[in-house]
Amino acid sequence: MDLAWEDWQANHARAANLLKRAADGGADLALLPEMFATGFSMDGAKIAQPPGGPTERWLQAMARGLGLHVIAGLAETGVPGGLPVNNALLVTPDGDVSRYTKLHPFSMAKEDEHYAAGSKVVTWEVAGARVTPQICYDLRFPEPFRLAAGETDAFVVIANWPERRRAHWQTLLRARAIENLCYVLGVNRVGEDGGGNAHAGDSAAISPWGETLVSASGVETVLLVDVYPAQVKDARAKLPALADRRPDRYRR
Repeated sequence: MDLAWEDWQANHARAANLLKRAADGGADLALLPEMFATGFSMDGAKIAQPPGGPTERWLQAMARGLGLHVIAGLAETGVPGGLPVNNALLVTPDGDVSRYTKLHPFSMAKEDEHYAAGSKVVTWEVAGARVTPQICYDLRFPEPFRLAAGETDAFVVIANWPERRRAHWQTLLRARAIENLCYVLGVNRVGEDGGGNAHAGDSAAISPWGETLVSASGVETVLLVDVYPAQVKDARAKLPALADRRPDRYRR
């Protein structure tokens, strides 16, 4: 998705078309990028919406109307008097909403000065699959992925990852799939943000064996892929690397 800078109404209109295309393609779950409603802006005071705000209500209406689960990124207000948070929302066709807060604010962009860090990894069940969300910079840290791996069929990474580091994005998506023997679904924006940063997209679905199942770059589009929890179980039975971990020894 190409994001209009700090313009949630324009982004709702853009996302509506993409979500309809996903639903028409038979999707159970649709993914939108990090901070899809505004772009990756550090002006949290301007763009952060309260829980239950206009974008959450819009997502609920879209999920109900299309019969979709939706995972979407959104800047939201945090605890009273505290910094806003960079969240991933899971919205169900029944209108239920769950949240994950980005564990690792991107310090190079001073995100840590404008948004509070999350405190826990979460896993959701969506249409029979166990799904664990991560947000952009979280991809560089294998620890939360490994923590959730045993209870996860697919990691979802929503992002505003810049084009100049696209090789890192592509490689780390595959690495997280290979090392955890599960699907990794990466959804990144395209276009240029308000700071002049270009984004190539490179959205992709990676199999438990590290194979790229679908991918796209440079254009706004919809990718469709099937996720089979049984294939995760099968991969882990054939290569029981997770069972051979020795966490008691992973200390200095």
